[in-house]
Amino acid sequence: MPDSESEPKNKVSDLVALSRVSAATSNLQDLEAILRIGLNSVLDIMDGSIGGIMLLDEETKMLSYRVYHGLSATYAEEMHVKLGEGIAGKVAQSGRSTLLEDISLEPSAVRLDLISTEGLKAFLSVPLQAKGKVLGVMNVASRISHRFSKWDMHLLNSIGDQLGVAIEQAKLYEQLRRGRERYRELARRTLLAQEEERRRIARELHDETSQALSGLALNLEVLIEMAEIAGIQDTEFKARLKKTHSLAIQISTEVSRLIADLRPSALDTLGLVPAIRQCAETNLTSLGIDVSFALNQVQVGKSLPAEVEVGLFRWAQGAIANIMQHSQARNATISLKREGDELVLCINDDGKGFDVSQLSGIEESGRGAGLFSMKERVQLLGGTCSIQSQPGQGTTATARIPMTWSTADAKDKSIGGR
Repeated sequence: MPDSESEPKNKVSDLVALSRVSAATSNLQDLEAILRIGLNSVLDIMDGSIGGIMLLDEETKMLSYRVYHGLSATYAEEMHVKLGEGIAGKVAQSGRSTLLEDISLEPSAVRLDLISTEGLKAFLSVPLQAKGKVLGVMNVASRISHRFSKWDMHLLNSIGDQLGVAIEQAKLYEQLRRGRERYRELARRTLLAQEEERRRIARELHDETSQALSGLALNLEVLIEMAEIAGIQDTEFKARLKKTHSLAIQISTEVSRLIADLRPSALDTLGLVPAIRQCAETNLTSLGIDVSFALNQVQVGKSLPAEVEVGLFRWAQGAIANIMQHSQARNATISLKREGDELVLCINDDGKGFDVSQLSGIEESGRGAGLFSMKERVQLLGGTCSIQSQPGQGTTATARIPMTWSTADAKDKSIGGR
């Protein structure tokens, strides 16, 4: 083979070839797409029609074709190579490329029967590696002997390095995606378990503690009346009795508020809209904050799934709590509407506001935990949460939830009730 064949035929073509493969795979995160586009780009650059990419299974240490072109399905499905065996196996083990003038005459090749049936002759195999780790091999073949040059091997080897990095990034992205999915599923299950526990505690407080306190207050009221009827003159005794009665009523009221915070009955009996309205009126109106509502009875074909209702209510509850604790607002507006295929819940106040850029995480003091929790709840529903605020210009919190739940078995109920 002439020496000129081992040198780049055209230095510009070298850069163009590498740039084409890099551009084709740099913005991809799907492994299958990277492999197919990478292989097609290589075959196009080398004016070839036969090739494939074999990936290495970390557990079995076997190479198998993931994508291929110009090869029969039988060849691709049956050609499995152990690490260190055959041409591809040795390339994967050593990390060094191999150029063969005629693979059908190579005694170390595996499955010569398949190679002969396929009619393969010239054969190039290069490793796909990243950070010194071989992830697989890329093979380019021809049915003509002496088809490839050393320059072709060098070019393919450079391209293989690029593909190796792209494959590694795609695998890392896939691991990250799966990790996020596991986290979200775990968080979702945790929140559902918390809601169920809240429901249980609220039910027990209502059925036992609240009833007992009501009975206590009623008995104390009877005792006060009996003392008046009996003409008891001990003013200190009667004063303590009345004070105890007032304390029992106060505790009963606090328990009722606690029950409402744990699991508002309106959410279970009437639906999301009345529950949000009740929460806002109970907590904001008592502080002198004027609340206006634009909670439309949006038709969604059926009631919201329980998970979505609870998630949106807790988000609203968090936003309302932030207004109570931090805003110093005089007015607040709560709206719920449908925009396309999204439900949009927006809570706005005219309070002192804050610099959103200064609150990028949860501080040691706990500041920022409420906003973080609100965003997490919405993200678990597949939605987005945005907080807009500036010092002196109030705050607007918006939750957008995609309406992806099934509309089968629609009951034509609004999200405002059952």
